[in-house]
Amino acid sequence: MKKWTVPAFAAEKGKSKLGCCTAYDACFAKLADEAGVPCILVGDSMGMVALGYGTTLPVTMDEMLSATAAVARAVKDALVVCDLPFGAYQCGDDAALANAIRALQAGSDAVKLEGGAFRAPLVQRLVENGIPVVAHVGLMPQSVNALGGFKMQGKTAAAATQLKNDVAALEAAGAFAVTLECVPDALAKEITETSAMSTIGIGAGPHCDVQWLVMHDLLGLNTGRVPSFARKFADLGTLARKGFADYVAAVASSAFPAERN
Repeated sequence: MKKWTVPAFAAEKGKSKLGCCTAYDACFAKLADEAGVPCILVGDSMGMVALGYGTTLPVTMDEMLSATAAVARAVKDALVVCDLPFGAYQCGDDAALANAIRALQAGSDAVKLEGGAFRAPLVQRLVENGIPVVAHVGLMPQSVNALGGFKMQGKTAAAATQLKNDVAALEAAGAFAVTLECVPDALAKEITETSAMSTIGIGAGPHCDVQWLVMHDLLGLNTGRVPSFARKFADLGTLARKGFADYVAAVASSAFPAERN
């Protein structure tokens, strides 16, 4: 395989659909990369599935940089995208640029940030400084308090129009892709057909150019709430529990360690 670049990723729009996922450490990033996953998101979802937080809000830039560096060291071919966490870009464009630079220095190929048209000036500034950007609209987990929970977005005509305007502004600002999270299928289809950007769906139906899934959801490792749009493609959680239990039982019975161990 050949290293996925931002232009190569963007060029797949209209040609083939890409299945992409998250990873937060070198072990799983290497496995995903070897399996042919074209893009790995080091998501701030790490806070909820790996760090024990109830939302993504407590995740820090330092935590994201540590995870991004681990993933980047393990990956040979996949495009690596680093989420800018809450607080990393809300305190002014200078701070946002500095944090995006840190993300690329840690090994990411691009950054992702949440927000609609009001984020367009920041997106433009990052792109002008050589930092590829994935935008994110619809359900924005970093705005969960303002949204009143994890709810479908863009359901009314007015909300759909606003979301389409947001996507157009972010495209004009230079983002190469946009994440559509928890928006109606028909709206995601319309945006995919009218935007030059790659659309990345998560809970947005089958019409997007790309799909995200959280690694823990697709591998059956999530011990918390699993979104209704996720599908379990493996059940590593059950295997892991059995492995731990068998190990404890083997030690208790003195079957482990055996002579060969």
